[in-house]
Amino acid sequence: MAKIKNKKTGLFFGSFNPIHIGHLIIANHMVSDTDLDEVWLVVSPHNPLKDKSSLANDYDRLHMVELALEDSVNLKASKVEFALQKPSYTIDTLTYLEEKYPNKSFCIIMGGDSLVSLPKWKNYNKLLQHHEIYVYNRPDSNTSDLPFDIQNITFVDAPLIDLSATYIRDRILNSKSVKYILPDKVFEFIDSKRLYSI
Repeated sequence: MAKIKNKKTGLFFGSFNPIHIGHLIIANHMVSDTDLDEVWLVVSPHNPLKDKSSLANDYDRLHMVELALEDSVNLKASKVEFALQKPSYTIDTLTYLEEKYPNKSFCIIMGGDSLVSLPKWKNYNKLLQHHEIYVYNRPDSNTSDLPFDIQNITFVDAPLIDLSATYIRDRILNSKSVKYILPDKVFEFIDSKRLYSI
């Protein structure tokens, strides 16, 4: 009997505070232009390298991702890190997911800036040894001279938009339009809850 191939699942970690079209373009490119079968957008309750004070409620951010992806087949929102010890470390999340979903092969999606800072991550050598990493290049990150083996790293020329969640939050705070840079349902949710307005 033929062995069933493990589903290749890319994990795209982020605060998604809020999710915007830049995130969606990258996630969609990864699932349509690489060998990944699906991409999970993993909402991080607290990135150890980021200040937590500017974060919207965890479940509000998760709901915004769910709204943005509700018509997608191969993209899904994940709250896996909500139940894990905080702060969240990628290696711990992967260990948990591998035990829970033995039929999936988990890969990591990150920007070139995160790849450069990878030696700061917990057990980063273990990540490199046991998991494929898909990297979308950023114009401001130099990935040509990395201090580690890149054998398990695939560089992907994904379309990028110069857009940040900070920029969006500032526009909302100052009552400026964010039309076209957020999915309509995400904006409607933000507006209804007055997120980022005070």
